[in-house]
Amino acid sequence: MNRRDFLEKSAYLGMGSTMACATVQPPKREFKLGYQLYSVRDAMALDPLKTLQSLKKMGYQDFELYGFDDKAGTYYGYAARDFKQVLDDLELTVTSGHYGFSPYLEQSDEAILRYVDRCIVGAKAINSQYITWPWISPELRTIEYFKLMVQKLNLIGERVYAAGLGFAYHNHGYEFKEHDGETGYDIILRDTDPALVKLQIDMYWVMHSSFYSPSELIAKQPGRFVMWHIKDMDKVTRDYTELGNGSIDYLKLLPDPVTSGLEYYYIEQGGNYATNSMVSAAHSASYFKEHLQRFL
Repeated sequence: MNRRDFLEKSAYLGMGSTMACATVQPPKREFKLGYQLYSVRDAMALDPLKTLQSLKKMGYQDFELYGFDDKAGTYYGYAARDFKQVLDDLELTVTSGHYGFSPYLEQSDEAILRYVDRCIVGAKAINSQYITWPWISPELRTIEYFKLMVQKLNLIGERVYAAGLGFAYHNHGYEFKEHDGETGYDIILRDTDPALVKLQIDMYWVMHSSFYSPSELIAKQPGRFVMWHIKDMDKVTRDYTELGNGSIDYLKLLPDPVTSGLEYYYIEQGGNYATNSMVSAAHSASYFKEHLQRFL
């Protein structure tokens, strides 16, 4: 084989190798079936262990929690390390938690960072990846307070990120209310650092209160919406309802998880149960596994 033939053959083989690499698809990520434990807060208050056992039988594997007692360092009455043992024994995980930041919005940076440090200790003890800001009280839902809040979000995000965890903001509907042409969510998207403050999109509230679909909102900052809340809307009252019973057609509206940057999702139903919270959890799990899980 002369030099010209060798070079031509090498180039052809190299091109074939490049094409082969281009067509290889990365393995599809397998997401655990997640649930927000606030949905069954009545059952968790009565018997956390029994509730988690029942949720596992429904198919749930991963959870987002609420109700951390930062002074005692407990979750649902368990010391954090003991709650981690409960999860380990059941082969379950908690990947995010909603923590009580709202009272600290008007307090000093030092006060909020002391609280953040306690949350970090708790989250690490249960091997939870995200600390999430879930809510602000009604009197704080003004443009002035949103501008203050983004400063706090960046401050918290920096502290949490330095500790090796992730920090996220969870939306409701009030962020989409316009104030002289501007919304609180506009301010959050614009003025928080995407590297430090991720987003947890609550699709019910987006559909309830926003001018955008979840996919349209995600397209504004792709890769930043690392967690989803999936819940349905009653066709008449627009309250919460079980998945498949309401007006949100997730077969059409479920966003692309890659574009979103999705890491974890949680089904949720905050109230308006057809029978009770646990029956609703079972119904939503069955609907999700039958109709939606194939997309994730």
